[in-house]
Amino acid sequence: MMRRPEHLAHFRTLARLRPPRVGVVVAWLIAIGIAVAVAIMFLVPWLQTARGRGTVVALDPQDRAQDVTALVPGRVVQWYVQDGQHVDKGAPIARVVDLDPDLLSRLSAERAQVEAEIQAIEQARSVANIDVARTRQLLAEGLGSRRDFELAQIKVAEAAAKLADSRAKLNRINVQLNRQSAQLVRAPRDGRIQNLNAAASGALVTAGTALATIAPERVERAVELLIDGRDVPLLKPGRPVRLEFEGWPAIQFSGWPSVAYGFFDGRVRTIDPNANLQGLFRIIVEPAPGKPAWPDGRYVRLGGKVQGWVQGETVTVGYELWRQLNDFPLEFGNVTTPKDGAKEEDTAKIAAKAGKPK
Repeated sequence: MMRRPEHLAHFRTLARLRPPRVGVVVAWLIAIGIAVAVAIMFLVPWLQTARGRGTVVALDPQDRAQDVTALVPGRVVQWYVQDGQHVDKGAPIARVVDLDPDLLSRLSAERAQVEAEIQAIEQARSVANIDVARTRQLLAEGLGSRRDFELAQIKVAEAAAKLADSRAKLNRINVQLNRQSAQLVRAPRDGRIQNLNAAASGALVTAGTALATIAPERVERAVELLIDGRDVPLLKPGRPVRLEFEGWPAIQFSGWPSVAYGFFDGRVRTIDPNANLQGLFRIIVEPAPGKPAWPDGRYVRLGGKVQGWVQGETVTVGYELWRQLNDFPLEFGNVTTPKDGAKEEDTAKIAAKAGKPK
């Protein structure tokens, strides 16, 4: 017969109880699980990341989609392109004509009239200059009056004023003619027609009305991400970024990027100094040098959605859980603010002093 333990000698009923084997196994599993979880939290490294969403954009603003606008008011009478068509720089897009079909002929006639007026005024001014010289000579010889000399000078001044007014009128007419010559709208650069303003056909358009949109085909791509303001203060240009493009198969483990699949590398290029209306900060991510190239433009087009993870420092899993539960920023408490003239300590040195793995 099994001997009862001495500390249960006074508890006979308790001593007769035998815990079920399943309960013992579950208890051991729980104890082992707690031990493993504690070991993971204090020993397993975790790479901190700041997550953001955004879109694919062109790094050069001139390579982004551009609107082709009407330069003069009028009516679109002819299109030279179709949606999706490739165009070269200077290729005609549309023709806009003025509502008055006889405007050009009337402007030409008005220009000829003003030019004739200028010739007549110049001839009258030449005669007036001759009168001024003659009256000056007569006045010097005592054969003429000063009043005649002054009247001759007034005529010269009046002729000069009329000539200046006529020339200004001629310039205005030339400007109108030059604007009307811009009725043929041309492509400002090479690209592909992304959208045509069909509502402009046959309707009245004003100067500045968008007629078409041209999207460049060969551009240097970048990614525009929106990051929560909590993590932005500790980000800086040059930080590595992992990118997941929409429509590209990927498996992500933000804390262990080495086991991720289908992701591409980038680095932070710029960080906006101010937040948008939603309180998010925009960062521009460019391709990381020396890393695999991003997918071809056929698969990752401008405007496509992107998810990105800006990589921070390596910490323990327990520290990361504590940071997330307390809603602290990346590497909270590990970055010191430099005093007057002092340089900021390197993040690696700070982490080493804090006893955290790098």
